[in-house]
Amino acid sequence: MEAGVLIIIFALLVLFAFLGLGAWATVKAVGAAKRGVDRTITQARRTVEDTALKAKSFGQVGVAGALAQLRLDLRTSMRATQQALYQGVQADASLKESIGLFERLSAHGHELDDELKRLEQEPDRARIGAMLPELKVRTAKITEAADSLRWAARDRARRFAEDDLSSLSAQIEVESGALRDWSRESVDDLAAAAAAWDAQQPSAGRGSTGSTGSPGSAAGAAGRSPEPPAALNPTPPKSGYPWQKAPRPETTT
Repeated sequence: MEAGVLIIIFALLVLFAFLGLGAWATVKAVGAAKRGVDRTITQARRTVEDTALKAKSFGQVGVAGALAQLRLDLRTSMRATQQALYQGVQADASLKESIGLFERLSAHGHELDDELKRLEQEPDRARIGAMLPELKVRTAKITEAADSLRWAARDRARRFAEDDLSSLSAQIEVESGALRDWSRESVDDLAAAAAAWDAQQPSAGRGSTGSTGSPGSAAGAAGRSPEPPAALNPTPPKSGYPWQKAPRPETTT
């Protein structure tokens, strides 16, 4: 009875664990989908605003066109710098300090963009016109600082790429030289081996000819005692010459 209760409790615990895991996965999926939707909406809103600013800067004159151009220059510079820094930090960790400076600069950029956006709705165009020189100076300072960070990061990345390419080219040259030396040594070794083999062939032939045709070798062979015949393979009798007659059998009386 107790074993059955334990099994039921264990099954309930496993069921609850699966239900909790499924709920957690569902929450995570919903959160990821929500973040994706928010990101898409933000990008779409940004694209619409940029398009509207371009239309205003080209289609309107006076204060409205100047404000739209300032906002467009500010947003374009800040966005390009942000993309360059956040992509570059993946390969160069030293850009983290630059990103910290950019974040501080972004606070000033957002403040200026919000102010320019409010001034677009301001009906007092004369007062806005009087503020334009100061707004242009502030915009120029922020965009120049952002451009400086962006180009410095790009120059750094390009310099690292050039140094790496130079080092790689030097290593490839050294490896190519080593491969060429290895190939020449192997060919020389093969040629030397072939020459030695060719040199050994005539000497071997002469040695074999001399051993078969010289009388000294025959005498040495004759002087040696004959080997006894094998027990299982007796030596066959010598056959006579064809002109010899076979001996007659002896008759007995």
